Amino acid sequence: MLDLFLQGFLTVISPQILLLIAGGVAVGIVFGAVPGLTAVMAIALCLPMTYGLGPSAGLSLLIALFVGATSGGLISAILLKIPGTPSSIATTFDGAPMMEKGEGGKALGAGIVFSFVGTIISIVALVFIAPSLAQVALAFGPHEYFAIAVFSLTLIATLSSGSMVKGVFAGVLGFAVSTVGIAPVDAIPRFTFGMVELNAGFNILTVLVGMFAIAEVIKVAETARSSAAASSTAAPDVRIKGFGFSRAEFVEQLPNAFRSSAIGVAVGILPGIGAGTSNIISYIVAKKRSKTPERFGKGTLEGVVASESANNAGIGGAMIPLLTLGIPGDAVTAILLGGLMIHGIQPGPMLFLTQGPLVYTIFAALIVAAVMMLVLEFWGLRIFIRLLAIPKHILLPIIFILCAIGAFGLASRVFDIWTILAFGVLGYGFVKAGMPTAPFIIGFILGPMAETSFRRGLQLSRGDFMGFLTNPISGTFLGLAVLSIGFQLWSEWHSSRRPSDSLLRAGSEG
Repeated sequence: MLDLFLQGFLTVISPQILLLIAGGVAVGIVFGAVPGLTAVMAIALCLPMTYGLGPSAGLSLLIALFVGATSGGLISAILLKIPGTPSSIATTFDGAPMMEKGEGGKALGAGIVFSFVGTIISIVALVFIAPSLAQVALAFGPHEYFAIAVFSLTLIATLSSGSMVKGVFAGVLGFAVSTVGIAPVDAIPRFTFGMVELNAGFNILTVLVGMFAIAEVIKVAETARSSAAASSTAAPDVRIKGFGFSRAEFVEQLPNAFRSSAIGVAVGILPGIGAGTSNIISYIVAKKRSKTPERFGKGTLEGVVASESANNAGIGGAMIPLLTLGIPGDAVTAILLGGLMIHGIQPGPMLFLTQGPLVYTIFAALIVAAVMMLVLEFWGLRIFIRLLAIPKHILLPIIFILCAIGAFGLASRVFDIWTILAFGVLGYGFVKAGMPTAPFIIGFILGPMAETSFRRGLQLSRGDFMGFLTNPISGTFLGLAVLSIGFQLWSEWHSSRRPSDSLLRAGSEG
């Protein structure tokens, strides 16, 4: 293994591949930071460039784009309160409030550093435990996926600070929106109203861009009514000494980072879920395990660390089933699979035997790309912060146009531009009504997986619902879902009794 690693690093540190990795990470960061542009688009656009490159150089470029784009989403999530990618949704929950409190430097520094930490942890998992973890993921079927989706949906209440009813309503609405389009299994059109454009449902990117970016543009535009208000957008004095946070804070957040990275790796291994789910799940777990859960959503370092550790850990996690089983874990690794095929490489269990040097070249490229990401993001931090100095009457239209271009670029349809506008209005309505956006996104993301897995599970068990309970893994997760609901109801009841208890106690003392 050491010889193969050494050989892989010697290949990667050649001038050509180093330049490709540096350029790939830089382009990936830009695609991740601009709302509406993603790692999928970056890799898809650059895939033709790998035709004339060798396998090592071509795959190194694609991997660098993957790493850069996954981490780049934190920039707009913290600076503009707009997640650049689905994997940075949870970063906005605390990153943006930290920016508003004058702790933007700490949020950015922690996000970048723990993105690096999460990536390295996932690479270690990829190198040492890939085969065994992939075999566990292979055992997951429709029953297991449905149970995981239900369990994740029950955690919506954790993100519903202030009103559990509003959070549940938002989650159910997100689930309902995900059912638009042709139904799985029986292919019956639902809620399309005769519009061909709705047959495929709503794209996750149009929903995210609308609910976060366009809604934020509308919200900021509402407060910037006068020309003076519109132009008073000088960037705050964000000073970063070292990495932006202390050594004690780094050590304090290590357990959170390791736990969130483990979640990111585990979710990344499961095909079809992706970092858009893992960062939210890790955020929920971090809030549950925190000694100060009331600080979440108001600007705490724990939330940023949890989200950024998990979404970058998904990189190595998604690569595990790709390399060991030939199964892409998400849309990005599906394109990477195409990149492997272009060069005549067939991923699977025999890959480590037939293409051992190339596999370890991929491992080395991941490590070098992670280091490049750390260096380039810190180097460009002052440039990113200068974005806030742009007057809002100039910045907001630019953001709006970029969002429209990103939406149109998904399928070259003007319909997608109207879609982001519609979801922007809905997101603005959420803001005005005091409803949380995160449960809506969770419901929308997990809805298709829950429905498809439920119907396939019923097919496997021939219509017997008990199959979901008798299966050990799915039964365990469904049991945890029931416990989660019970715990949330008990917490709501207990918190509602506290004021009355204190009044009774005060009355008796009086």
